Amino acid sequence: MSIIEAQGLTKTYQNAVKEAGLAGAVKHFIKPVFRDINAVQNVNLTIEPGETVAYVGPNGAGKSTTIKMLTGILKPTGGTVRVNGLDPYRDRMENTKRMGVVFGQRTQLWWDIPVSESFTLLRDIYAIPAKRYRENLEWLSAMLGLADFMGSSARKLSLGQRMRADLALAFLHDPEVVFLDEPTIGLDVAVRERIREFLKKINRERGTTILLTSHDLDDIRDVCGRLVVIDRGTVIYDGKLQELLDRCVRSRTMHLRLTSDGKDFARKLGTHPDCEVRVATESEVSIEFDRFALSAKDIINLANASGDVMDFRIDEPDIEVVIKNVYEGKLDIGSGGIAR
Repeated sequence: MSIIEAQGLTKTYQNAVKEAGLAGAVKHFIKPVFRDINAVQNVNLTIEPGETVAYVGPNGAGKSTTIKMLTGILKPTGGTVRVNGLDPYRDRMENTKRMGVVFGQRTQLWWDIPVSESFTLLRDIYAIPAKRYRENLEWLSAMLGLADFMGSSARKLSLGQRMRADLALAFLHDPEVVFLDEPTIGLDVAVRERIREFLKKINRERGTTILLTSHDLDDIRDVCGRLVVIDRGTVIYDGKLQELLDRCVRSRTMHLRLTSDGKDFARKLGTHPDCEVRVATESEVSIEFDRFALSAKDIINLANASGDVMDFRIDEPDIEVVIKNVYEGKLDIGSGGIAR
């Protein structure tokens, strides 16, 4: 059985339409006018146990609204949703016992008490057996480096410390699925890397299902095996990250270091219709080529025939370019558009 099943999931808000000034306020009071806003429209999403899924889109696309419906915070306007076989909104208490949640701008820590006491409070709320609680706390503390600040109150923690504590709390009761909404926002490089390694390890060793929303594309690359892209409340892509790149990015770039003159090399190879040569220095050139017309091996053969190649490297398709183009409406994934 799938751990998450959503069919036709929809959330519509009513937004008040008011004219400016006192007259507008009085007019709205007497005869209110509302406009429907579709935050999420007919989303179909199925996630299997143990999957790591990135749920991405531009600001306002409907990511957080979807997460709030999956966790039972919001009631859907239409469609059906099941998490662990439960209706998240109707069965909120039972659903909460079996999931974990981290919202990047929210915290589960009690502000004025030591972090360790927040953990014992969660232990009691979830009725975690004493032995399992000790084992989980020890493992999570080692993985996320909690020992140094367990005695401090939450208000004294840095953002990175608070986020690591919140992550530990989300996994403390062995949830089957964890929803992470921007868990690395505002964190420094070292903390982000530590969190990514933790998420990969807990998924690999404990099989925890992870649904992650993030604007940090390194989170997507490092943690998630599947990518779901939402825009204007509608899912426009659901599949492997590499499949999206293969589908949408036509060009690759090979950088070469030569023993011969770069300008002479460019003249010899520059007439080929499926590649473009750019000279960086006297001994370094870059070749941008159509990867659907030429393979990397073809480029190496052409390069060796045109000059003496000492070394090379290849730039793979850039997920940042693809996602940016989708967000800006420059790439229509639904029609199989190709980005160059």
